[in-house]
Amino acid sequence: MPADFRAEIEALRPYLMRYASLQLRNREAAEDAVQEALLAALGAESGFAGRSNLRTWLTGILKHKIIDTIRRASRDSPLAGEESDASEFDALFDERGHWHKHPDAWSDPDGALHEKQFLAALESCLAALPPRTAQVFLLREHMGLETAEICKELGLTASHCWVLLYRARMALRECLQKNWFAR
Repeated sequence: MPADFRAEIEALRPYLMRYASLQLRNREAAEDAVQEALLAALGAESGFAGRSNLRTWLTGILKHKIIDTIRRASRDSPLAGEESDASEFDALFDERGHWHKHPDAWSDPDGALHEKQFLAALESCLAALPPRTAQVFLLREHMGLETAEICKELGLTASHCWVLLYRARMALRECLQKNWFAR
């Protein structure tokens, strides 16, 4: 195995740790997933044909390891009851479900995605979400899993999954409004 391949993989370790930590919200679980991904990558070096960039290839391997970790965690100890405190979320709406104060329009959300400071604000907002809500949101919006697959993996009903996704989107919008767009 060429030393430069191993060095390139090791140089991507900090990125992979940030990615896994954001998904799993547990440093030890993230470390384990990254280790498994790196071992798999080192064992499959011949499978890397260079059709994609190395970071993309490693992230793809890591995504599968993260999903495996989530599956194991869901079977071992499902999260329960953590979404019960919805008072902050509910306070945004009146008794008919209308906004108390409509959120401001964002001027250039697509452009903001390319700014490192915005990505840091987004990461901070994601970290503030309840763990199960963030997990469902990241599986759906970042990892691209279908709702049915998320429900199967996490033992959720479809309606509960949709509620969690809705709450995540609304909480992220509120957080980003306060911490990024209203600066």
